[in-house]
Amino acid sequence: MFDKILIANRGEIALRVLRACKELGVATVAVHSTADADAMHVRLADESVCIGPPPSKDSYLNIPALLAACEITGADAVHPGYGFLSENARFAEILAEHNLQFIGPKAEHIRLMGDKIEAKKTAKRLGIPVVPGSDGGVGPDDDAMGIAKAIGFPVLVKAASGGGGRGMKVAQTPDDLLLALSTASNEAKSAFGDASVYLEKYLQKPRHIEIQVLGDGRGGAIHLGERDCSLQRRHQKVWEEGPSPVLTAAARAKIGATCAKAMQDMKYLGVGTIEFLFEEGEFYFIEMNTRIQVEHPVTEMITDIDLVLEQIRIAAGGELPATQDEVAIIGHAIECRVNAENPQTFRPSPGRITQYHPPGGLGVRIDSAVYQGYVIPPYYDSLVGKLIVHGKTRAECLMRLRRALDEMVVEGIETTLPLFRALVREPGIIDGDYHIHWLEQYLAGEAAN
Repeated sequence: MFDKILIANRGEIALRVLRACKELGVATVAVHSTADADAMHVRLADESVCIGPPPSKDSYLNIPALLAACEITGADAVHPGYGFLSENARFAEILAEHNLQFIGPKAEHIRLMGDKIEAKKTAKRLGIPVVPGSDGGVGPDDDAMGIAKAIGFPVLVKAASGGGGRGMKVAQTPDDLLLALSTASNEAKSAFGDASVYLEKYLQKPRHIEIQVLGDGRGGAIHLGERDCSLQRRHQKVWEEGPSPVLTAAARAKIGATCAKAMQDMKYLGVGTIEFLFEEGEFYFIEMNTRIQVEHPVTEMITDIDLVLEQIRIAAGGELPATQDEVAIIGHAIECRVNAENPQTFRPSPGRITQYHPPGGLGVRIDSAVYQGYVIPPYYDSLVGKLIVHGKTRAECLMRLRRALDEMVVEGIETTLPLFRALVREPGIIDGDYHIHWLEQYLAGEAAN
């Protein structure tokens, strides 16, 4: 096991990693920008190091500063959390060059899955079903129209190095295609420094379902069931649950086994998530995230496996926590991402939290780094915390979530709590009858009323 882990992140995920380290008896180092000097993970860590001013590029993305912090404190491993440098293959390589362990996948797998075109080719080679689309990047000079017509309109233009909905445009008809290509390419260049885009069939009302995998890097891998992340706004997940309301046990076992076999063949190391669109009983691979996910607590609640703790243990050379036969899906869990945003306009609402009361009781979990008097800074994402609720059945889980949402108090800033209080009472949500466009259609309807 490691002697000391530097947590190269902030907010709730930094605190989540810190808790896992403490349970493993591993010393911790918190890094922070000047804006995060009073953060909870900084207060609770064994040591802390300021690594720069508020802008991420000068602090949490500042690799020389992180290396210096490791040297100063004697840390022998780095946990990147999610976001920031968590899927930066070069960062993993630099750490290895300095005899530091990156708690995550091998650099080659990060790089491979970070290129969406190569990831799709790899998935296809490994037997994972993929969305019909172009074999590689396309541009105005290529036969994009011919490819799009072969796929069938509407088509989706996607950034090869993209994520989070950026560099993604829908072409409903042939007349839309050239504009969609140029717009997506320009967005991709601006956001990711790579203008490459490719084409995929645009599915009409799919679910977004992801499979959690865990590999030991030596050819052993298991899956831990699925999470349904179909409630999204602008391609950003808002509500996640597991198991999916629409998957049968047989469908889960089949796609899970396919993903686990692919990870075994890759000799994948650590946690990962293979994401699919699911429509009319068919799965279509869209991407793989080579890091811990924001929504990982859903899987933890239904499998009773601590993903962050196991991520650290496996990075230190440990074995998988269970065989596939020993993994059981128990009950149902739902996570709501509570953000510091106006619940109608989604305008960010940074500021001081004047009152804070998290809900409690059986089956209720809060992953948050805020406290009464804490100031949400304007420089980073607006996540206040994640409310995760578990029940024996989905109906019990929804009832418990309704109670927990009514109990939760966050004052001094605007939050998305009112949105979730409305959603949990919507017939479509109660019935589990929703898809990736449902939330935006619901919000548009609310705005029109």
